[in-house]
This record gives sequence, C-alpha cells and structure tokens, in this order.
Amino acid sequence: MKLFLVDDHPVVRAGIKALLDGEPDMEIVGEAANADDALRLVALREPDVVLMDLQLGDGPDGVEATRRIRELPRKPQILVLTTYETDADIVRAIDAGATGYLLKASPPDELFSAIRAAARGESVLSPKVAAKMMRRMRDPGPALTAREIEILELLSKGAGNKEIARALFITEATVKTHLNHVYGKLGVETRTAAVTAAVERGLIRL
Repeated sequence: MKLFLVDDHPVVRAGIKALLDGEPDMEIVGEAANADDALRLVALREPDVVLMDLQLGDGPDGVEATRRIRELPRKPQILVLTTYETDADIVRAIDAGATGYLLKASPPDELFSAIRAAARGESVLSPKVAAKMMRRMRDPGPALTAREIEILELLSKGAGNKEIARALFITEATVKTHLNHVYGKLGVETRTAAVTAAVERGLIRL
C-alpha cells in the first residue's frame, strides 16, 4: 500500500519513515509539512493512506487538510496520527472524513495494524481514544453540539462575539444564543468559566 506523511516536524516524519521501512507491504510515496503541499502532492502521488497530524504550524490545520484531501477525485483514506485527544479534535477530524484516529504514543504494532485497517476502509481508533469515547457515551455530561464546541474554541482564543460571528458566518444574535446554551449545559455564567469547564472536561484544548 502507498502511504503519505503529513507532519510539520521533520524529525517526526523521519521517525515514522524509519518505522515503516521495515514493513514489506508499505511504501512511503511522499511527505508534506503543511496543508497546501499535502493537497498538491497527494493529488499527484495518489496514496492509499495519508497519515495526518492535526497541528501543522501556520496555515490550515490537519482537520482542514483532511477535508480538502477527501474532496479529491481519488480519495485516500486518512489516519490521524497526533498527540491530541480532546473531544473537539476527535469529532472535528472524523467529521472532516478521517477514517481513524491514533495517538503518537501508540506502539509500532498498533500503528501498523491501524494503517492496514485504514487501507481496507475500516474505522480505527486508538484504544485510549476509544475508551474515552466509550466513557462519554456512558456518562455524556453536557451534550454540546459541534457548533457550540467551535464557539468555545474561538472563545478560548480570546475572540469576541463579533469575531466569532464573522469566523463562523453567523449573526451576533446567533452567537449569543449559542453562548446561553453553552452556559446552561456547563453550569457556568461567564465566558472564562465556560472555557475553563470545557478544558477540564476535555471538550477543547488551549
């Protein structure tokens, strides 16, 4: 199977390549450090599986890169390989079209199995991520929507209502309505408290 690596750290890419070189059924056909290069080269090389980091430095992140790549005429499977495990990261990546979600701390055999499963089109989650999602299913706590999580992420970056409305292409009145829902679900009364509660519950990361 043909693989493509997307990670903004050269040392990480080199480490992954060193691991995969010993697998006879895997061939690395390219690599990229940012979303734009990834989209261009994936379209050219047509890999079977893309290993995608979520944090890509400046420019679009791994979620946006995933979304763009999954819109290509020949869609490769995308296996997220990252250090992040918040609800927001997992949900956004899967919504964008990722086939699987694996943590970089995973042992090599787990990585190899995940790549092969992704190549077959099977959904695969790191055991730690799967356990986290199962816990949330059993004890869901506040059922925030994807849009509410997006607003919380923008709040955590210091955005005001006007900036949030502009970023999400919605009205300020709609932002206020979403915030009221968020406050109620999290049991808080201020923006700062909402962000703090969301971080503590693993809904977003700072």
